[in-house]
Amino acid sequence: MSLTAGSPRPAAPSGAVRTDHDMLGDIDVPADAYYGAHTARAVVNFALTGETLASRPHLISALAAVKEAAAWANTEVGALNREQAAAIAAASAEIRGGALREQFVVDLIQGGAGTSTNMNANEVVANRALELLGRPRGDYSALHPLDHVNLGQSTNDVYPTAVKLALDGHIAELLLAQAGLREAFAEKAAEFADVLKIGRTQLQDAVPMTLGQEFGAFAATLAEDEQRLAEARLLLHELNLGGTAIGTGLNARPGYRERALEHLRRITGIPTLVSAPDLVEATQDVGVFVQLSGVLKRVAVKLSKICNDLRLLSSGPQAGFGEITLPARQAGSSIMPGKVNPVIPEAVNQVAFEIIGNDVTVTLAAEGGQLQLNAFEPIIYRSLGAGLDHLAAAITVLTEHCVRGITANRRRLAETIAASTGLVTALSPVLGYETACALALEAHHTGRPALDLVRERGLLTEAELRVLTSPASLTGRTAT
Repeated sequence: MSLTAGSPRPAAPSGAVRTDHDMLGDIDVPADAYYGAHTARAVVNFALTGETLASRPHLISALAAVKEAAAWANTEVGALNREQAAAIAAASAEIRGGALREQFVVDLIQGGAGTSTNMNANEVVANRALELLGRPRGDYSALHPLDHVNLGQSTNDVYPTAVKLALDGHIAELLLAQAGLREAFAEKAAEFADVLKIGRTQLQDAVPMTLGQEFGAFAATLAEDEQRLAEARLLLHELNLGGTAIGTGLNARPGYRERALEHLRRITGIPTLVSAPDLVEATQDVGVFVQLSGVLKRVAVKLSKICNDLRLLSSGPQAGFGEITLPARQAGSSIMPGKVNPVIPEAVNQVAFEIIGNDVTVTLAAEGGQLQLNAFEPIIYRSLGAGLDHLAAAITVLTEHCVRGITANRRRLAETIAASTGLVTALSPVLGYETACALALEAHHTGRPALDLVRERGLLTEAELRVLTSPASLTGRTAT
């Protein structure tokens, strides 16, 4: 090889072009481009979102991993010579390391079930491999994007395999963000363990609890969602690689599928990758994406509910609940001096709304599949990839710019619990429901604390009141 991995490559003169060729004929591409004719046509055909493959490094890395695994597998089954395989593998490894990312120029949304994405990868890998062999870009007689880089493959097994591997990477980042937020809530739960407050149902006073219990519940619900997401992640590890066009394995040599999967496990470091038991079914089925989208929606909905709670608990601060204070991040009004808004939870709410909408897109795209293939996997990946990325970013922002800085308004909480009729519930087993109800109504109408009424009427001794209204009794905690 005349070039080593990562060697600098001379740029072509500005405006220079080379002529590339596909089944539709000749087409000019920039002389210094690593992509070719198929990619150039796709750029013109699918000028849709402005979001290119280059914006999704997980997908580019996954595509390169598939090409690398395929090259070594094809060598082992006698379909590709070792020099060509080594060049393809070396080029793919560079791309997995972040090289040539700007050469992945096709729009994320495209017709053709991802064909343009696969072609973009084939051409970039082929042209870099040609350089490593000492050949000029476009010299496909020595190494061809389709005959060699795409050997034994079809878009219909390459693209869904790469999408699943990419989503695995997105999920790993989201799980890290979730763990950080869960830990932040758990730390607040410990910090607020001794702070009594009134719990609420249907926005009405219910019974006492601690602020620590409230924040502990946030941590617990996040832990549940981490488990559900990890379960959905495992489902992505069943692949149809080796099925080629419709799952029959046409044009892939015997033994290729098994060897390609072995190399893919090694390259990605994911030991749980397996081949689908029925490749025909696996090629047309996108149920795993529907499952993942549902789990992602669950995470978003529950996180949004937590943000709603944080906004309620911090509302006011004088005329609302005012039980906690969120960190002040910016001025809240251009007209009202001193106003501060809960901007971080509001931003997270909006990311959740996006993900809920994306779930509808994934559902419709999955339902729109026909016969042996679903042509709409590009919009499925765009929706899921964006949702996972945005949610991970939103959770990180919520953790660092909001939750870690929350403080408890202890005086306010003490005042509300003393004045609340919710304490009467704790006395009901001793006084009886009717007596307790009468006390609650009188306290509500007169504005007097219910415990004062109990004392005046001699219904309970101070010792009995201390036991019944102790933090341990009120909140179900073991006294220490």
